[in-house]
Amino acid sequence: MYSRHSLSLLAAAVALALPFVASAQEATDLDEIVVTGTRTDVAVRDSLAPVQVIGREEIERSQSRSLIDLLKGRAGIGFTNQGGLGKLSTINIRGTESDHVLVLVDGIRIGSATAGLASFQDLPVDQIERIEIVRGPRSSLYGSEAIGGVIQIFTRRGAQGLSRELRIGGGSNNLREASGGFAYGGERGWIGANAAYQETDGINACRGSGALFQGCFTDEPDDDGYRNVSLNVRAGYKLTDTLTLEGHALNADAFNEFDGSIYGGNEADNVQQVLGSKLTWKPSGATTLTAQVGRASDKSDNYFADVANDTRTFVSTFDTRRDTASLQGDFAFGEQHLLTAGADWQRDEVTSTVTFVDGQMAPIESRDNTGVFVEYQGRFGAQQVQASVRNDDNDQFGNHVTGNLGWGLGFGSGFKLTVNAGTGFKAPTFNDLYYPWSGNPLLEPERSKTLDIGLAQYGDAWNWGVNVYETRIEDLIALDINWLPANTEEARIRGVELTGAVTLAGFDIAAQVSHTDPRNHTTGLNYDNLLARRARNTARIDVDRAFSDFRIGVTGYGASHRYDNAANSVRLAGYGTLDLRLEYAITDEWSVQARASNVFDREYETIAWYNQPGREYGLSLRYSARD
Repeated sequence: MYSRHSLSLLAAAVALALPFVASAQEATDLDEIVVTGTRTDVAVRDSLAPVQVIGREEIERSQSRSLIDLLKGRAGIGFTNQGGLGKLSTINIRGTESDHVLVLVDGIRIGSATAGLASFQDLPVDQIERIEIVRGPRSSLYGSEAIGGVIQIFTRRGAQGLSRELRIGGGSNNLREASGGFAYGGERGWIGANAAYQETDGINACRGSGALFQGCFTDEPDDDGYRNVSLNVRAGYKLTDTLTLEGHALNADAFNEFDGSIYGGNEADNVQQVLGSKLTWKPSGATTLTAQVGRASDKSDNYFADVANDTRTFVSTFDTRRDTASLQGDFAFGEQHLLTAGADWQRDEVTSTVTFVDGQMAPIESRDNTGVFVEYQGRFGAQQVQASVRNDDNDQFGNHVTGNLGWGLGFGSGFKLTVNAGTGFKAPTFNDLYYPWSGNPLLEPERSKTLDIGLAQYGDAWNWGVNVYETRIEDLIALDINWLPANTEEARIRGVELTGAVTLAGFDIAAQVSHTDPRNHTTGLNYDNLLARRARNTARIDVDRAFSDFRIGVTGYGASHRYDNAANSVRLAGYGTLDLRLEYAITDEWSVQARASNVFDREYETIAWYNQPGREYGLSLRYSARD
C-alpha cells in the first residue's frame, strides 16, 4: 500500500496544480446547462450551488467499467465497496451517511424503500449520457434524502440525425463486455435504444473467517462473479410548437455472487428498473409547465447455492417500488427573475418475504408523501439570489419544512463569491420503522443544517474553485440500549473542497482535493470520534493528451485512513492507485482502447475484511458513426 508519505505527495501535487487548473470542463463547457441544483436550466458558471458535470466524452475517455470507478475521488465524494465489480457499493457526499444522497435517473427518484440505498453497482456506465453532482442540501427542492447532495444520472439519448455505436471488450478476471445502440433525431422527434452486457468471474470478495466470526461471518475462499444485462430506450416528440412529450425506460438485470450463509444467501438476482414520462408545455418564452410521472423498482431475490451438493435454495425476496408524479411551473419576469412552484407525490410500496408491521403488529405495505415547494432566482447587477422553501407531508411522520438561501457576487478578474445556507432531512426507511421485532414506528426524520461558502475564478480557458462548509445533523438513527432504532445520534461535519482543470500545451488536466472532518457529536464514549468508513482526505488528478491518432491518459487517486467502526478501534490504512489508458483511432469510426488499473497492485480495503481488485487490464474495440 502507499505509505502516508506517498499519499501526502499525491495530495500535495494535486493541490499545487489547482491554482493553474479548474473544474473538469474547459471554459466553453461552463456555459453548459445543468438542472439538478435548481430544477431549472442554469449554466454551470451561474450555479450558486457547487456542481460538477461528467459528460459522455469524459465517461468514454476514462474507460471506467463501473459507476463507482467513475465517481471516486470527485470533490466531496467518498465510497465503500464489498469486493469488486458488481458488489454492494455506497456513495456518501461530504461525509454524510450513504442514505443521505438523493439519486435521480432522468428526473425519477430511485433507491430501495427498505434499505434506503441506491444500487450504484447495478447502474451500467454504458447506459449513461451524463451525470450532474450537486454538493450540499437540496431538500427544499426534492424533499427527503438530499442532506449531503444530489446525484442525477441521465441515460443515453440521440442528437440530430442517425448515430450508431458498438463496443466489445474484455479484461482481467475473465471480464466480458458488449454494448451497442442507435439514436435518431428528426425535426420534431427522436428515439434511441442501447443494450449492454457485462460479466466477470470476479475476485474473492471477502477474506472473513467463519471460525473467527469475523468479516462476512463465513469462509468461502472462491471467486465471486457478477453479470449485468441492461436495456435503455428513450423517445420524444414535439406534438406542437409548444408541447413536447417524452418517455424513457431503463432495465438492468444483474446476477451477483457473494460470501454468505444459508440464512442470508450467497447469490442474488437483482433488477433495477426506471420508467418515466414527461409532458412539457411552453405557451410563451416566459412560462414553462411540466408534468412528470415515473416508477422506480428495486428487486432482489436471494438464494443459497451449495456447490458441494449442487443445490440452490431460495432465501428471501425484497421488492420495492417508488411511484412518483410531479407538476412544476416556471414563470420568468424579465430576463433576471424566475419563480418556480410545484408539487411532488410519492408512494413507496414493499412486497417481501418479510412482513413489515406497525406498533400494533398490523402489516404495512405502502406509504405516501406529498411535497409542495416554491423557489425564486434573481439577478441584481453583479449579485444573484436563490431562495426556496418546501413542505413534505408524509403518512408516517407528518409535516416537515425545509429551506435554502443562496447568494452570489461576481467581481473583477472573473472571481465569484457564493454563500449558501440550507436545511435537509431524511425520512426513516421501512427497515427502520417496520421491520418485525426491530423497527420503531415512532421514529422522526433525521435533520440537518449546512452553511457553504465558495470562491471561484473563471478565465477564458481555465477556472478553479474552493468551497468550505459545515453540516450539523440531529436525530440520527442508531440502535439504543434495547437494540431498537432511535433518534439518538448527532454529528458535526466540516470540510473544504478544491477543484480545477485546464488545457495546457495540449494536456487536459483536471484535479480535485477534498478534506472532510466528520465527527460524532453524540454524548457518550464515542463523542468526537470520526464517523465510520469515511476517509478524511481524498485526491484525484486526471491527465490526458492527444497525439494525432493516439490519446494517452493517467488517473491518480488517493484516500487517507479511515475507521471501520464507531469506536475508531478498527483502522483501515490509506492508499493510492494509478490507472493508465491508451486509445488509438484506427479510422474516423473505429478505435481501440486499452487500460491498466491499479498498476502498482496496491492492496487496500474500504470496508474491513472485504478485498479490492489488484492490478487489472482491459481492451476494447469501439465503433461510432453519425449521419
